[in-house]
Amino acid sequence: MRILVTGAGGMLGGDVAAAARGRGHEVIALTHPELDITASPALHAMLGAERPEAVVNCAAWTDVDGAESHEDAALALNSGGAAELAKAASAHGAQLLHVSTDYVFDGNALRPYRESDEPAPRTAYGRTKLAGERAVFAADPGHAVVRTAWLFGAGGKNFVATMLAAAAGGREEVAVVTDQVGCPTFTGHLAAALIEVAERRIGGIQHIAGAGQCSWYEFALQIFSQADVRCHVRPVLSDEFPRPAPRPAWSVLESERPEVPRLAPWQDGLAACLAEVRTGLAR
Repeated sequence: MRILVTGAGGMLGGDVAAAARGRGHEVIALTHPELDITASPALHAMLGAERPEAVVNCAAWTDVDGAESHEDAALALNSGGAAELAKAASAHGAQLLHVSTDYVFDGNALRPYRESDEPAPRTAYGRTKLAGERAVFAADPGHAVVRTAWLFGAGGKNFVATMLAAAAGGREEVAVVTDQVGCPTFTGHLAAALIEVAERRIGGIQHIAGAGQCSWYEFALQIFSQADVRCHVRPVLSDEFPRPAPRPAWSVLESERPEVPRLAPWQDGLAACLAEVRTGLAR
């Protein structure tokens, strides 16, 4: 099938394009300079010319703290862009797979969040992403929204890269929070699942994240252990790291839908990511 990937210059977008090619699909991978998803005429021209059967939207405003002071700009991309892309995809017969986030929830749950749980975002970023979800389904209920969390990969800025860089730079200790719990998700694994969703044309809201859960502190310990790097991890509370946007204390996602793809445990995703880093496959 023909698959168009937006935001292909990013960590997830690049992995989605690679996963689609690896499964034998024709891929049109476009970076933000190549396609602005907020520009409706350009979207219709591109989809009309390329005629993809599926569109995977990895283009987004992802600066969580920056969104607090630039919510209008974040909303323009995360909601306005999603709306324009969803309408264009429908007009040209393609299903849209829109990537969303755990930040649509308030982080106060005592069990994993499921698709039927009511969103209640606490940040500007979460509000803009929730608005994007609703805009996608307003355009076409047959589109898909995939919520995920704590993304990391072999290329791009992410927690794994930050921890490895700290150790490589000679840091003997890093302080990492223990009171935020989530599902670390390897973009390589998520990318393959997104292509499966496209192949099977699964619609609606879907939760796809690394299996299991841990705190950022536990994640850091596992990173250094698997990478065989010596660096002490000091446990701290979130209050020691005040940020403009509050981070959810609980970001654990699971799916209640049996047809939705399941990912491997997050520890396996970390091992796969580190293997890519070691073999120089990172972009």
